[in-house]
Amino acid sequence: MAQRKLTQADMPVADHAFYGLVWAGTVLTERVDRALVKAHDLPVSWFEVMLWLASSPDPVPASVLGNSTMLSRSQVSRVIDALRNRGLVTRTPSAHDARSVEISLTPEGRRLFEEADATRRACLAPVFTGVLDEEDLTALSRVWHKLKEKKEEI
Repeated sequence: MAQRKLTQADMPVADHAFYGLVWAGTVLTERVDRALVKAHDLPVSWFEVMLWLASSPDPVPASVLGNSTMLSRSQVSRVIDALRNRGLVTRTPSAHDARSVEISLTPEGRRLFEEADATRRACLAPVFTGVLDEEDLTALSRVWHKLKEKKEEI
């Protein structure tokens, strides 16, 4: 008996939308991870932490990284340790909270981030930013923000 593929018409829209988010996230993350590891020996989880650090003009408390990334706090701690061992970040005691440490990119970390970011952008261009227009990207961003607002309930 010939097998057929299910189509979107066979699936409730909410299920199809959820599957699409999972599929896109998985496929794009794997693509970026392969490119970053090959070109820079930099897993995508390390890049994510570096992205948040590069986006902040000031050192970032480790707890803020744990709340901002898609990683657990223990994963963030391991990533920070690995980045520190490579000389890409520094950990300094917080001037505002003696129990906290703040993380910042070193000059070498900033240089590597810029190179890796260019790799990430080139990797995504043919399958993401080159396919979606500004309206699509804005809509995705809006959806992502709505979902992230509910993070504490998940």
